Amino acid sequence: MATTNDLKNGLVLNLDGQLWTVVEFQHVKPGKGGAFVRTTLKNVLNGKVVDKTFNAGTKVETATVDKRTMQYLYADGEDFVFMDSENYDQINVPGTTVGDAAKYLLDNAEVTIGFHEGTALYIELPTSIEVEVTYTEPGMQGDRSTGGTKPAQVATGANVPVPLFVNIGDKIKVDTRDGRYLGRV
Repeated sequence: MATTNDLKNGLVLNLDGQLWTVVEFQHVKPGKGGAFVRTTLKNVLNGKVVDKTFNAGTKVETATVDKRTMQYLYADGEDFVFMDSENYDQINVPGTTVGDAAKYLLDNAEVTIGFHEGTALYIELPTSIEVEVTYTEPGMQGDRSTGGTKPAQVATGANVPVPLFVNIGDKIKVDTRDGRYLGRV
């Protein structure tokens, strides 16, 4: 148990049997009345975001989330297989838990997986990856200026908008949070 004074970004709360991560919080002390804490919470399992207000000093139940560094091995049907870097145990994580992160999973990539009571809750990828372009339309002569983009498919299967000068076989850096092109490697 913790109070609303202990809230911080990234803390996982157990509210009504569901796990919520604190995305943002703000302590408010109005001129009249008691202080309160305004929070933005994100459901750990389904990603739903809600705003919730707590009275200052209210007790909230926290959940323990064990974060472990694991290595991605391979996809097994709908599941993804990861190996614990410390004890070499392999676990299957359902595709629904991996979600959009699957578009940026490279073989043998190190990821952080959050566990609660033995169940994988979410996957945190590195903020950027280096990946090879497997298909894109060729750029026309003179298409070397800034501003224009074209779609490119990378080795993980994701589609990334890239500048016109990028060709098949180029290694590029991609932001895993929003799929943005960051540059050539």
